[in-house]
Amino acid sequence: MSHIKPENADQLEEAIKWALSQEEPMEIIGSGSKQKLGRSVKADHQLDVSALTGITLYEPEELVLSARAGTSLIEIQDELIKHKQYMAFEPMDYGALLNGTADAGTIGGMVACNLSGPRRLKAGAARDHFLGFSGVSGRGETFKSGGRVVKNVTGYDLMKLMAGSYGTLAVMSDITIKVLPAPPEENSYVLYGLSDEQANKAMSVALNSSCEVSSAAHIPQGIITRVSLGTDDRAITLFRLEGHGPSIAYRANKLASLLNDFGKGSLIADPESRALWQKLRDADILSVSEERSIWRISLPPAQGSTFVEGLKLEDQSEYFYDWAGGLVWLSLTGDHNAAVLRDVLKSMGGHATLVRPAKDIEDTESPQHPLDPGEHALMKRIKDNFDPKAILNPGRLYADL
Repeated sequence: MSHIKPENADQLEEAIKWALSQEEPMEIIGSGSKQKLGRSVKADHQLDVSALTGITLYEPEELVLSARAGTSLIEIQDELIKHKQYMAFEPMDYGALLNGTADAGTIGGMVACNLSGPRRLKAGAARDHFLGFSGVSGRGETFKSGGRVVKNVTGYDLMKLMAGSYGTLAVMSDITIKVLPAPPEENSYVLYGLSDEQANKAMSVALNSSCEVSSAAHIPQGIITRVSLGTDDRAITLFRLEGHGPSIAYRANKLASLLNDFGKGSLIADPESRALWQKLRDADILSVSEERSIWRISLPPAQGSTFVEGLKLEDQSEYFYDWAGGLVWLSLTGDHNAAVLRDVLKSMGGHATLVRPAKDIEDTESPQHPLDPGEHALMKRIKDNFDPKAILNPGRLYADL
């Protein structure tokens, strides 16, 4: 496999035009931190965009930042911290789950995989903060979409297509995102000893209140030892409160009153609260041994505990809830997990995504949730329009796309 590493946007276009003329597919990589996510790509060449680096525009007063696709997220986050700003959707770091290196992601990979963290229900995902980009399609054509302002109405909203496309439609060279002022403080209100069903109800009450809870999660008793919260070994249900100290204190008291029927809670302050939510963001409390498959289940929040109950999990299985029950992370042993998970999900309208298969287990053929015929036809039309010869990451999402 040849390795092609363009150093600017013009060379990127030339590389894709050459591959198109030869009709030879290419695997698109940046830092490679999420290379194992999704299906493996069978390609003759590897197109490496890691040399396209650097922040090209940052206007803190306008809450906008532009960078080349290969720019590391650490570099961007360090710059944002200087101005007390952040990416509100807190992109997940897949390093631990994929047995890779932590903090190795790039802004291009973040957008291409549409990453987000526990604040997803309030702040949205990467696509909701994606303002514009420049890139090269599978036709070898350089194009751009969006701009540097939030309310941009020029042309089609192609950002929604690029975010989550895993590099199968175009290779982005430059990306513009919206940033926001970072909350000065972060605390977490914690309830102890709730069952999954009780936690689901408590999280629903909290998220529908005026307490401005930015995240809600539940960690069952089975894996609570992975979290350092004193000597208490009961399950915990967490509610993140962000802002200025007096506001947090007021909202915490109000939340405690609203959740009084679920028991008496306590407040965790910075930096312990921040470290805990980072562990949840990266699913860093699950066992990631080679004998286990790691699954990410997205479904309506009210269905979270019902879904897990329907799985009838074995004792060695591990799981926890994020997004107030709308995101379930699973660490499972054994084979054929895909069929079981997706069968239970049928009546719930959810999606089961295989993040990482167990060693020597054939759950890898369809890591993404299967499409219905209408969805498949639409995705094929989009792929054919952007990449008619299927030279960009062929089969990364689905075998025939």
